[in-house]
Amino acid sequence: MKITATIITLNEEKNIRDCVLSAQQICDEVVVLDSKSTDNTCHLARELGAKVIEQEYLGDGPQKACAASYASFDWVLSIDADERIDDQMLDSIRALNLSETGIDRYAFSRKTYIGDTWIKVWYPDYVIRLYNRKVAEYESKMGHAKVVGGRLATLQGNVLHYSFEDYIDLARTTVKFSERGAKMFVDKGKRIGMFSPLAHGLAAFIRKFVFKKGILYGEPGFTVSLMTAFGTYLKYQTARKMNQKKAE
Repeated sequence: MKITATIITLNEEKNIRDCVLSAQQICDEVVVLDSKSTDNTCHLARELGAKVIEQEYLGDGPQKACAASYASFDWVLSIDADERIDDQMLDSIRALNLSETGIDRYAFSRKTYIGDTWIKVWYPDYVIRLYNRKVAEYESKMGHAKVVGGRLATLQGNVLHYSFEDYIDLARTTVKFSERGAKMFVDKGKRIGMFSPLAHGLAAFIRKFVFKKGILYGEPGFTVSLMTAFGTYLKYQTARKMNQKKAE
């Protein structure tokens, strides 16, 4: 059965070419849903034959669901602009008879890199990337939405995730998502105690450094564990301050 790749973008000119070419190895159509980029993202995608639609950003889940609505085929491969498909993942998908498997969603492990360094503490980080849009869909969460619905199976292969250029880039992203997470806490009416930021931050560090074995991976393991703790602390502390301001 034919597959449509969907990619949501905003100013991804440095990534979009490699992403589209990677998707075209297995997909019969590529749909790029762009959030009003001001760089050459749309031009580069169109040059490669992708169907490009411009749409104001609706949030992660709603935006990816919107992208799927433009697909010509029922099976959708949803990838981010900074992701690529490795050879093992390609072979796993090619081996499928999608019309007869009885499965509606497929998950793959994801290898995330900071620069050229594979961050093993984050592996395998399973993500659902291939799904039948007639049965499964993205949940309507504003951040880090998942594909839900139907039967799920895991396949061999990796999504290669070139998410961060360096640790400074990781720090910027950590702050951005901490602020977003804090706002979600406040919108849900979550109450944050005085010691919650410290307690949750410390717990996050222990989970990554000890239980996720960051201690075994040297400097990258320690740095990522520390940054995870910082992001968690910042999310709770920011939400606490927002709640205090709201109560004034």
